[in-house]
Amino acid sequence: MSEMNKQWLLKSRPHGEPTLDNFEYAETPVPEPGEGQMLLKTIYMSLDPYMRGRMNDTKSYAASAQLGDPMSGTGVSVVVKSNLDGFAEGEYVVSQTCWQSHSLSDGQGVMKVDPKNAPISTGVGILGMPGLTAYAGLLDIGKPKEGETVVVSAASGAVGSIVGQIAKIKGCKVVGVAGSPEKCAYVVDELGFDECVNYKDADFAQKLAAACDKGVDIYFENVGGIVFDTVFPLMNDFSRIPLCGRIANYNMTGDPEGPNKLPAFFGRCW
Repeated sequence: MSEMNKQWLLKSRPHGEPTLDNFEYAETPVPEPGEGQMLLKTIYMSLDPYMRGRMNDTKSYAASAQLGDPMSGTGVSVVVKSNLDGFAEGEYVVSQTCWQSHSLSDGQGVMKVDPKNAPISTGVGILGMPGLTAYAGLLDIGKPKEGETVVVSAASGAVGSIVGQIAKIKGCKVVGVAGSPEKCAYVVDELGFDECVNYKDADFAQKLAAACDKGVDIYFENVGGIVFDTVFPLMNDFSRIPLCGRIANYNMTGDPEGPNKLPAFFGRCW
């Protein structure tokens, strides 16, 4: 039996937190590349928080995933067949593969990955979208200066972990926020942050204030919710907030509760 293209299709749009019922597994024949196309086989697929927004049929900075199509997403692939100048069989690339084992590409938005320089998995990590997001968000928007205090939410995640390391290179004091003792230990012991605070602790606000005894100059925002509410009062004059994500609000089915409703509306487009 010939190899099949294994796909996860978006079956319905989630209301609140996505469930398996919102998706459908399918197998279809592997497509043949036409003129000016290449056939890619996915090796690594990136699973990212932004994908939750793609499941909605709302105005955003990028097009929504269409019902019945494979969910959108980026992956590292190997070129299986090529009818496209500049790409040869056996080369590795990063592209919009979607949630499927095989895809066709015309080369638009495709970046080559050289396994001689780094493991190909870094194409969806530090040398891919997460690394570029951390680099541009911190350096272009945050503009860190030596001696400043930087707080990073989701500090053990793909973007936050890189943000903190860049901030340390720039001579900043870096305080991470994560959701378990194990993650906090990893952030400090492995990634080299100065401190990391567990937002699930009952005394989270007190611990964060103690860690940021000179206030906060840059808050790299990945989360929203209670973390934003706790960091915001610690912000210094002329501080900066690179707004990368607010995952605490992605599955809301109505307006946010509590006195501070602003962070939940950051991603709304009218």
